[in-house]
Amino acid sequence: MNPATNNTPGHISSETARSIVLHMQPQQGAKEESDVNHRVPDRAFPDRSEPQRRSRPRRAQRRGPRILTVTGVVLIGIGVSSLGWIGYQYFGTNVPAQAAARAEVSALESEWNNGTGPDLPSSSPASPTSASAPSTTAARYTQAQLDQAMAILTIPVFGPDYKEPILVGTSEDILGRGVGWYDTTQLPGQIGNFAIAGHRITHGEPFARLLELKVGDQVIVETKRFVYTYVIDSPATSLTVPDTDTSALDPVPQTPGVTPTQARITLTTCRDLFHSPTRSIAFGHLTSTSPRN
Repeated sequence: MNPATNNTPGHISSETARSIVLHMQPQQGAKEESDVNHRVPDRAFPDRSEPQRRSRPRRAQRRGPRILTVTGVVLIGIGVSSLGWIGYQYFGTNVPAQAAARAEVSALESEWNNGTGPDLPSSSPASPTSASAPSTTAARYTQAQLDQAMAILTIPVFGPDYKEPILVGTSEDILGRGVGWYDTTQLPGQIGNFAIAGHRITHGEPFARLLELKVGDQVIVETKRFVYTYVIDSPATSLTVPDTDTSALDPVPQTPGVTPTQARITLTTCRDLFHSPTRSIAFGHLTSTSPRN
């Protein structure tokens, strides 16, 4: 019997079966493509076999290192500022003050040589002054005279180039331009106490070496008409007093109420470097007076 012509009921020929298979294949591929498109990502259902990572809260930022850094920067800034201030005091004030002092000396010498310039009232040597009536000669100066030097100070042991102007008063402005004269004390060469002050450091430091003076060292004060030579008899290293103690300015130093019989000189400066509450004081007496050539 020919299989192709087998008409037995329920029997499917091979041709028919092949057609059915070919017809079903595209539908199966579409189903597989649909399954792929609708497949849920694997990460939507985490693998329970792996340990779960717990979300940890963010730690607060550590402030310790930042605070230390800021503190360090502030301290460095303070240190640099302090060094700058010291540098300014030591160098910044010295340069202009020394230039101003040289200008004062040069101008005063030029005026004297030309027959002009300030002359000290009653500057005759060794004119007596009562202890109960201290000198008030500053009131006799004009404002122009108060603004310039009245005398020149030289101290031979400090070298041949040491020359400092002596100005009226002891204000910060005056002491920033040279040596200041206590205008309640006697004038140079007069019987009594001629007292002057100067910075030991900064502002020109005219008395930087005052504590080096020894007994017998000369201190020379030159005015328009006279040259007064004093000799140290008590060095600055021998006496230190509070800045409120003014007894060294008495007509007879540290002996109030006593009438002077001798022309004396007093030199005062800060005991310590920079400003200090104590003063070092040197005393001397007049040994000779000569006309200024």
